[in-house]
Amino acid sequence: MKTWLGAGAAAVLLLATMATPALSHHSFAMYNQTVSKTMTGKLTRFVPGGNHIQLIFEVVDAEGKPTIENGKPLVWGVEGPSAAASARAGLTVADFPAGTIITVVLHPLRDGRPFGALAGSVIKCGAAMPKGGCTPETGQVIKTGNAA
Repeated sequence: MKTWLGAGAAAVLLLATMATPALSHHSFAMYNQTVSKTMTGKLTRFVPGGNHIQLIFEVVDAEGKPTIENGKPLVWGVEGPSAAASARAGLTVADFPAGTIITVVLHPLRDGRPFGALAGSVIKCGAAMPKGGCTPETGQVIKTGNAA
């Protein structure tokens, strides 16, 4: 009798575990979360993604001119919150047209590639660099849902 009771309890526990939705998510260990970079750029692409949104941008200086490295514009990307969180926040591709000046704070990749994880909100400043730069005072602070 004890054997059947134990086997039944184990089966119920196994089924309950399998029925629980997966709450884990991928690690952000690849990002150096002890370092924050504030970057301003001209958006080239908003990627809604299957897992997380991504913003790809050409880095610009305080006047809105592209930062050139090795003869080409310096391109960075930032991973934002999950696509589901972004959708709940009401963000769409239409909110981020190509050419929009944005400012982000990000945690860069540890390996030095020009990509990072969003460390807060996105500031959206329109098609031209505002006088004084793209800041919360000169642009629109976009709450993106949970940061990546």
